[in-house]
Amino acid sequence: MRKIVIAGNWKMYKTQSEALEFLKGFTSCLTETPEEREVILCVPFTALTLLSKNMHGGRVMLGAQNVHWEESGAYTGEISGPMLTEIGVRYAIVGHSERRQYFGETDETVNMRLRAAQQHGLIPILCVGESLRQREEGEAESHIAFQLATDLIGVDQQKLAIAYEPIWAIGTGRTCESTDANRIIGLIRSKLNNPDVPILYGGSVKPDNIDDIMAQPEIDGVLVGGASLEPASFARIVNYK
Repeated sequence: MRKIVIAGNWKMYKTQSEALEFLKGFTSCLTETPEEREVILCVPFTALTLLSKNMHGGRVMLGAQNVHWEESGAYTGEISGPMLTEIGVRYAIVGHSERRQYFGETDETVNMRLRAAQQHGLIPILCVGESLRQREEGEAESHIAFQLATDLIGVDQQKLAIAYEPIWAIGTGRTCESTDANRIIGLIRSKLNNPDVPILYGGSVKPDNIDDIMAQPEIDGVLVGGASLEPASFARIVNYK
């Protein structure tokens, strides 16, 4: 049985006080959210401890936006699995296109981060997707297949989520047609050993397109950027029809 996962990725937004204010407005909107929908907030490292304390025993799970492959060491600016699990983090985004584009993340380091996350009890959300050039040149499918083949070496597919994020649709206002996203996600599923891995769509997900996205049979949830920063907006997405 495939799980429904709705995750918000705050990226580098919100101070601690802003995060707490968001949480107060957001949780009040979840009283009728179906229990089978797993709701996750992936927030900046500075807000993790605060939200963990205020979300304890609640409806929302906590996620980090990255995790290092070592338990400790001279890795300035990084954070390890034990540091995250100690404060109640359950999920970690790994391989987001912004990490790949701006910070030199490779499929090899993504693989190491995935395995480390699982080793320390975190469920990684692996991000894969093509650039506009790759899509226009007909390379989207082969590129994603290569990412999966490299990223998932030695990874336990029983403890994993995947997000398909067409890079050209992230933060641009352009959304992949829901039927095409469904096709690509079906392709991703065909490459997996475990067909029950939840596969999410990410890329300019908004309240006005969530119902259409979630009506697609292969799509198990969404990874939401900008629309997850406002309580009513993200609540509408979580409570899709």
